[in-house]
Amino acid sequence: MSLPPFPDIFGNYTLGEFNEIVSPPPVDWLPQTAAWYVVGAVLLAFIARGIWLRLRHWYRNRYRREALRRLQALDGADNIAVEVNRLLKLAAMAAFTRQDVARLSGTEWTEFLNMQCPAPAFDASDCQLLAVGVYQTKAVDPASGEQLLRASMEWVASHKNRYDD
Repeated sequence: MSLPPFPDIFGNYTLGEFNEIVSPPPVDWLPQTAAWYVVGAVLLAFIARGIWLRLRHWYRNRYRREALRRLQALDGADNIAVEVNRLLKLAAMAAFTRQDVARLSGTEWTEFLNMQCPAPAFDASDCQLLAVGVYQTKAVDPASGEQLLRASMEWVASHKNRYDD
């Protein structure tokens, strides 16, 4: 079934002689010259490089986050000097080469740690505790252990590694 055709006079009779307004074609929002494509490509390259550098920095410093997490878990632990020294050695081997770090012990170890920071993280008592306290059988004073733990966290957060410029 089909509909009947429209009559000759249909709709508003007074507008019969009017024509519909034709709108102009839409404005093209894409760049019209090649230079804008070059500018866009350069801008995209700078953004991609910035993202890459931030991701690389984040990935290379994952050992710091892990060391800080483990150091925070040591708060109030027995034999804290041994555990802190072990964690500092692991973090230092991740930050530097094994050949540079594995052979260090005693005062040479503490001097190495302090040389890696802009300002020395360990004072004389902390250095003594790291150098000799590891080999002692007596328990470490809780105040000294807490100070050593704070200094170790400061070192992990602020030392320069082999990737830093």
